[in-house]
Amino acid sequence: MVSKEVVVKNATGLHARPATLLVKKASSFKSDVSMEFNGKKANIKSLIGVLSLGVTKDANVTVIASGDDETLAVEEIVKLIESIEE
Repeated sequence: MVSKEVVVKNATGLHARPATLLVKKASSFKSDVSMEFNGKKANIKSLIGVLSLGVTKDANVTVIASGDDETLAVEEIVKLIESIEE
C-alpha cells in the first residue's frame, strides 16, 4: 500500500469536472485507488464516491493505492490533483 498527501488548489475543489478527470485516471490502473478527506474514505474510481467527500479548495487529501501498480497510480493521481486549477 502506498499513500501520499496532496493539497487541492482548484478554486471550486473537486466538483464534477475535476472529479470526472480523477475517475478516468484512476480507472486506468489495476490497483485499488481511494482518497481520504475529513475522516471519510472513497474509491476514486467512483464519481459518486469522489463527489460525496465534498473536497474543497486548500483541502489536504490523502491518495491511497494498493495493488500491482500502486506507486505509479498514487504519483499520477497526485500529479493530476496538483495540475487541476481553474
